[in-house]
Amino acid sequence: MKNSRLKTMYHETFSGLKLYYRDTNLSDDLILKYKIGQIIQEKGFTDMSSIGGGISGNLRYLIASAHPKDLSKFNPDSAKIGHFLLDSITYFKVLDIQKIEDKTQIFLLNIPDISISLFKNSTSNLEEEIIENARKKFAKKIHLPLAPELQTESWKERTKSPIGMNENGELFFDDSKIKTEPVKKIEINTAKKTIEINKKPWWKIW
Repeated sequence: MKNSRLKTMYHETFSGLKLYYRDTNLSDDLILKYKIGQIIQEKGFTDMSSIGGGISGNLRYLIASAHPKDLSKFNPDSAKIGHFLLDSITYFKVLDIQKIEDKTQIFLLNIPDISISLFKNSTSNLEEEIIENARKKFAKKIHLPLAPELQTESWKERTKSPIGMNENGELFFDDSKIKTEPVKKIEINTAKKTIEINKKPWWKIW
């Protein structure tokens, strides 16, 4: 893969990355379908909120994305719930799965559709850093009061479905079909604003 293409992929994924929240109730059977490192595809639109209060339900999707649509620009009611939306046919990498008491958090990284193979066959220190941050947030938020704005029936209806599968647990995308290669560890030096692969600086993304 050419360096220019790698640069574009990492820039699209990590530049401007922010965290969003989507809570629901899922059976244990469905939750166990998710595996760390897995690539999943969501066929429909992905509704999520920038408001991260206590966890409503037994499952929180924590979604890291740089490219959601801010619906508050078009609808005042959406502004009240911090409503953001990802387009249909969206891909995610499952970065982490954490359970505390009866609550589970699944941490998803929104990735470009052209970068599926790259993210399946690589890890990075930046991923490790945001996973650590996500775990800390989960531990702090698990006992917080619920955000009242997100307890309406309309919002719960929007966010009740699992991401990446139907209600019967059938995945929309089979990531076992992705060609596997030796996993690369990508080192991202955020202080110097460079990305290094195997400690060899290849490109700048910021």
